[in-house]
Amino acid sequence: MAVTPEERPAAVRYDFAPLDGITKAVFRRVWSRYFGGADRLFIPFFSPTDQHILTPRDRRELDPENNPDCVLVPQIMTCRAADFLWAADIAAEMGYREVNLNLGCPSGTVTAKGKGAGFLARPRELDAFFAEVFSKITLPVSVKTRLGMTEPEEFPKLLEIYNRYPLSCLTIHPRVRQEKYRGAIHLEEFSAALAESRNPVCYNGDIRTVEEAAALEARFPALEAVMIGRGGVADPALFRKLRGGAPAGREELQSFTAALYEAYRAFYGQTAPAAQRMKEVWFYLIHLFEGGERLDKKLRRSRGPAAYEAIEAEIFRDLPLRGHSQGDLV
Repeated sequence: MAVTPEERPAAVRYDFAPLDGITKAVFRRVWSRYFGGADRLFIPFFSPTDQHILTPRDRRELDPENNPDCVLVPQIMTCRAADFLWAADIAAEMGYREVNLNLGCPSGTVTAKGKGAGFLARPRELDAFFAEVFSKITLPVSVKTRLGMTEPEEFPKLLEIYNRYPLSCLTIHPRVRQEKYRGAIHLEEFSAALAESRNPVCYNGDIRTVEEAAALEARFPALEAVMIGRGGVADPALFRKLRGGAPAGREELQSFTAALYEAYRAFYGQTAPAAQRMKEVWFYLIHLFEGGERLDKKLRRSRGPAAYEAIEAEIFRDLPLRGHSQGDLV
């Protein structure tokens, strides 16, 4: 059962990070109905076209009618100020009250175009981008960033740029682009950034449990927010638990995955793409089950809806449910 606002204890703000291909409108609607608990959900990035035409897919994702009754923030992926401003105007027309710039995506196809984390390699152009954006923007702008492209030592120069502009929030994933989602988080560099930032700071990276979130908040009491992505898919009740709510039960999870599967089937009009989407969700969710790792490869290699359905049934039938997600969530 979804958490109610009254259950929320005093804490930082909790944001649900965007995971491209997973936390889209279908997932957001079903997840919010069963679990909820996040203060804000970030819509996976869209990249404005040169023609400034909103594609049907992007319009569907942004359309408030296709989203749950909660606070949503659109994320924009671009390295051109004119494109960002156009996209922000579209968001404002749809009723959104904030837009987010993606400077964190480490995908090679993205960074090769100078977008996402690739924009961090061009600090002068990034500064000029912000100067133009903030001379014309009508909405608050937040930023999701990494520490740099290749070395954490790049971040002080980037932070000087961020500090020149009134960002509504600076979300920092304390890794560089080359590390993607692997390796140790650079917490010392994050600590220095938090101390030096003139804008509110949100932490993002490798939070899977209530205990990990609590330890982070205790170490960094100046935090504005914590953003959780992969951990929120691996344990759909995590945000609810952060409010003091109950962990997910086996029957609840089974009802949730069944409802999500049906919602994907209705969306695509076919079972095969719905099963493929569910396999992407289970890539993370499998870590909530004891011994799930032995079925992970089998699930990923399965072909067709029947094979997917059989493995999911095996998971719920045979594997004990853990109290929290474990394992590598890359």
